[in-house]
Amino acid sequence: MTQAKNVLGTPLEPCSMSPLTGFYRDGCCNTGVQDLGLHLVCIVATDEFLEFSAEVGNDLSTPMPEYAFPGLNEGDRWCLCVQRWKQALEAGKAPQVVLESTHMSSLEFVDLEDLQQYSVTA
Repeated sequence: MTQAKNVLGTPLEPCSMSPLTGFYRDGCCNTGVQDLGLHLVCIVATDEFLEFSAEVGNDLSTPMPEYAFPGLNEGDRWCLCVQRWKQALEAGKAPQVVLESTHMSSLEFVDLEDLQQYSVTA
């Protein structure tokens, strides 16, 4: 199995171990056939984004212990579905992105230039 690459073409770096993120809960924005939501973009949550996400039906702030989900707070890193990030971008609410931890497959849905505009240093 080859190591996943990020949008910069280098090895995919972990996004967050606390809270533990990733579709596979491995801390990375890895993807596979089971990941129908495509959790590819490593974001840094903001209150503005979390409010937006809840308004469009994806409440990421409320803890869900039955899924070992602590709920996100401003400043938390999280592997977000690429389409949700694109939706937030189009609404002017996109959170910052950690390019080194964002899976290269996200480039099938969003432009690198848009991701770079919101990039934050790992």
